[in-house]
Amino acid sequence: MSTQRKIQEEVDVLEQEKTLNEIVLFNDDVNTFDHVIDSLIDICDHTPEQAEQCAMLVHYKGKCTVKTGEYNDLKPRCTQLLTKGLSAEII
Repeated sequence: MSTQRKIQEEVDVLEQEKTLNEIVLFNDDVNTFDHVIDSLIDICDHTPEQAEQCAMLVHYKGKCTVKTGEYNDLKPRCTQLLTKGLSAEII
């Protein structure tokens, strides 16, 4: 086995070990669809269609994962969602 291949395998294993978290958005009776959609576009980099689908899922299912990634990326996004009056948490 070549040294380059062994190093690549070690990198692949380390990348797989990264823990991904999720921001889960919860339904409420306060925020409008437009506010939720605009917030997801601005904060979570959603397309308008993606944001609308998430808003519908939150409304009908009670919650929806709106962003997946590393904790350090998700923490400020979740804080911004909370600042806008939305109910969200990182799991």
